[in-house]
Amino acid sequence: MKQDTRITNAKQEVREVKQEARSTATSHWVVLLAKLGYIVNGIVYIIIGGLAAQLAIGHGGSTTDQRGALRTIYEQPFGKVMLAIVAIGLLGYALWSFVQAIFDTEGQGRETKGIMARIGYAVTGISYVLLSYGAFQLVLGTGNGGNSSTTTTQNGTASLLQAPFGVALVVVLGLAVIGLAGLFFYKAYSVNFRRHFSLNTMTPQWRKWAMLSGRLGYAALGVDFLLVGIFLVVAALQHDPHKAQGLDGALQTLLQQPFGPVLLAIVALGFIAYGIFSFVEARYRRMGRG
Repeated sequence: MKQDTRITNAKQEVREVKQEARSTATSHWVVLLAKLGYIVNGIVYIIIGGLAAQLAIGHGGSTTDQRGALRTIYEQPFGKVMLAIVAIGLLGYALWSFVQAIFDTEGQGRETKGIMARIGYAVTGISYVLLSYGAFQLVLGTGNGGNSSTTTTQNGTASLLQAPFGVALVVVLGLAVIGLAGLFFYKAYSVNFRRHFSLNTMTPQWRKWAMLSGRLGYAALGVDFLLVGIFLVVAALQHDPHKAQGLDGALQTLLQQPFGPVLLAIVALGFIAYGIFSFVEARYRRMGRG
């Protein structure tokens, strides 16, 4: 009987510790930092959309990715100050991604689909930590903001291909990215992201903008991830890491297709829409609830 009581008390203490940790991770200040993260993410994607639009009309370069967006901010008047704020926001977005992964604030559950979603949040958190680090490097003058997404992808692919079962690993990674693209397309079609919003606090006009910008934004992300995933599979099958492409390389490839400028302009519009959607998330997304 005493042992059963000790076990029950231990379980209760574990639950209390978990609840306290969750309360700390979803505290007012953490949520505020996460909201700044959503705003900064929106700014970054609007800039990416603008860079892609310039590329579509023949006036852009090749840095149509997150690193290019950071460089664009840095080159503006008071660029260092703005980029420092962006770096903090990116760190906030990363922190909230880890909170989503660890404490399941989105209510994904412990089934296979939910676990995969939470792994996706963790991977997003890692990528935004690296992006924030690159932004801080620019601010402090200790680096150039990091490599482009294509260079990073090719370097990572080369390392994986040299590992045991490297080809299989890269194929699996490419298929996983394609699967994520499918998830984005599903979100755009089903509008299931609306369950994360406090719809009762939104005006009909805001609800309309949220749904429209979300659908366009997730569709654009789907195109991006689909192309990146396909290039990863091709790189694996041909055992050539230079076949892998990041966001900037994928958009360059899209531009070279029949009706490429039109297709790229549509995707650019989608990225801008996703940026607007991130602003809506900062204002109306439910945060800290499972």
